[in-house]
Amino acid sequence: MSGGSIYRSPEGRAEVLALYDEALERLGAECESRTVATSFGDTHVLMTGPEDAPPLVVLQGGNFLNPLCLAWFLPLAREHRLIAPDIVGQPGLSAETRPSSKGNGHARWMVEVLDGIGLERTPFVGISYGAGVILRVAGYAPERISRAALVSPSGIATGSIARMFKDVALPMLLYRAFPNRERLLRAASPILTESEDVYVRQLGAVYRNVRLDRDLPRAATEEELAEYEAPTLLFASPDDLFFPARVVIPRARQIIPNLVAAESLPGCRHVPSAGAFAHVNDRILTFLREVR
Repeated sequence: MSGGSIYRSPEGRAEVLALYDEALERLGAECESRTVATSFGDTHVLMTGPEDAPPLVVLQGGNFLNPLCLAWFLPLAREHRLIAPDIVGQPGLSAETRPSSKGNGHARWMVEVLDGIGLERTPFVGISYGAGVILRVAGYAPERISRAALVSPSGIATGSIARMFKDVALPMLLYRAFPNRERLLRAASPILTESEDVYVRQLGAVYRNVRLDRDLPRAATEEELAEYEAPTLLFASPDDLFFPARVVIPRARQIIPNLVAAESLPGCRHVPSAGAFAHVNDRILTFLREVR
């Protein structure tokens, strides 16, 4: 585990957390919070949806604020109690401890959160980094997952490192060194299919103020997932520079034993469009109804 603050300054932390509070307000008063103690530090958890509805754990993307990621999946709260922990080591209200990407730290943290909430076995939805955490749990404690939906998932296969540096890292570094609106939009454009202002501002605040987590949960292997039997649904985008559909979908079919469907999201980058999210949420709701 890595220690120390993930923020570059106290002022930067305050700016990021002010955006967190703004995003939380957008979710509405019905969104509740609680804290779960783990060996990695305290974990802040958001909960929304009917209290008597079936639980559904939703995991955020890396270097993204949890309430903004949860907003993408709010339609799922029509039929489920959404439980969305701020992943430790990510910008937000959980402990700043970052589990090592080399072991099962992310999975052990997630299992401790499930224990703290009182969930023995539950469905999961995760985007990007969060999907990678789900795959870590699938290899470490497969019995804790009843179903899983993975969106733009890490932990399976990656795109070209050279393109990621040229199109993502370099614009981000230029924005950090010489911040202005034009450079921010250039840095955000390879990531966001649609440049909604709140997500662009969030990226800018994180780029300027957070020591970015570059160590994704390590990729899953066929051997690790041999005991993972939960039905799994996957969505990947052709124009995702990080985890493009052309490499993610074939690899997923090799390593995930019960991959019931793998869909490409045409015209989307790493973070899908609003229209694509509407389709994804509809598909996930149908997928989850099959277990009732």
